[in-house]
Parts: sequence; structure tokens; C-alpha cells
Amino acid sequence: MKSALVVEDHPVVFAAVRIVLQAEGFKVIQETSSGLEVLALIRQHQPDLLILDLNLPGLDGLEVLARIKANDLNCRVLIFTSREARFYQERCLRAGAMAFVPKTNQLEQLHKAIQALMSGYTYFTALPDQAHSSNSLQYTEKQLIDQLSDRELSIFVQLGLGKSNKAIAEDMHLSHKTVSTYKTRLMTKLGVASAVHLRDFAKRNHLI
Repeated sequence: MKSALVVEDHPVVFAAVRIVLQAEGFKVIQETSSGLEVLALIRQHQPDLLILDLNLPGLDGLEVLARIKANDLNCRVLIFTSREARFYQERCLRAGAMAFVPKTNQLEQLHKAIQALMSGYTYFTALPDQAHSSNSLQYTEKQLIDQLSDRELSIFVQLGLGKSNKAIAEDMHLSHKTVSTYKTRLMTKLGVASAVHLRDFAKRNHLI
């Protein structure tokens, strides 16, 4: 009996994913909206497939992937997210995900990705050639973003959304001082002078 765990905080999206999974023959479908619960649920239910959003409250999807890998949990992971594939797909691949499907795609892509994973294959989005699809400024900025660690990227997105250091610290279970240090480091790495410029940088690259 095929089982799946869906980590998603939007009820409408979860309902759509459930329909796709049922059509693919999954009989047991667990759900959580919290990244903090994922490891315990994997251990408890041992799902055949994990469908994971990256944009989660508290512990984001990249951190969840890192913890799955660090704990050596055996689970096929399919990333289903609204985050930009060009910034996140390769990170997810390195972290152990077997598939990456943007939410902007038709649900047919989710069907195909699930079929691929359950047959032992991977499924990733074809990305355009950056050298031809972006102007030189965008390409240079992508290179800067690619050099950020997963945690730096997560905090960058939170800052871009206008969250305070205190709110980010609470969400990510970090100290206020740690978040402040990350903010300073991000401004240095990305060559920006203020939080407003950080937000503009994030918006310009479709990270928020």
C-alpha cells in the first residue's frame, strides 16, 4: 500500500496534491504544515514519498532536507514549490531531493514526477541557459545568490519580505544576534548598503 507525506501550508494546494496522489494509487496520505514535524512523521509512518514545499513557517524546506540527510532517513523527496527553480533546484538536488516541480507548472508535471520517483528515477525542471536568457547584471546577481549558503538564502528571503530580525529569529529558532550577523554578512556578500536594497535585490531576482 503506497503512502505519502505532504508538507504544505496552503489547504487548496494540499487538496490538489491529494487528488494527484490518489490518482497515482496512494492509499495513505499524511499531511503537515510544519517543517518541525517532518522528521518525526517520517520515522513514525515511513512514507514511500515525501512531497515538500520550501516555503514553510518555522523550519523551511531546505533546512528540512538537510535534517533528513543528516539523520540518514530513507525517503524519496519531491520538492513542489513556488520558489524559483534557477535558485533552488540545484540546492535541493545536492541536499538529496529526487525531483523539483514548480507550482507554476501544470499538475501533469506533478503526475510525471511522482511516476518517475516511484519507478526509481529523478525528475528535474529544464532550466534555460543563463548566459543567453539573462542580461549581464541578472547573471552576475545570480552568481552572487548561488554563493550564499542555504541558511543565508533563507534569511535573505525573510529579510526581503520585510520581516524584522526578531521575527526571523523566532521563526528559525535562532538568536537575535545570529540573525543580525547573517544580515550584515548578506549585505557584504551581495554588495548592498541597506535593508531596502536587500529587498530590491530579492524582488529583482524573483525571490519574493
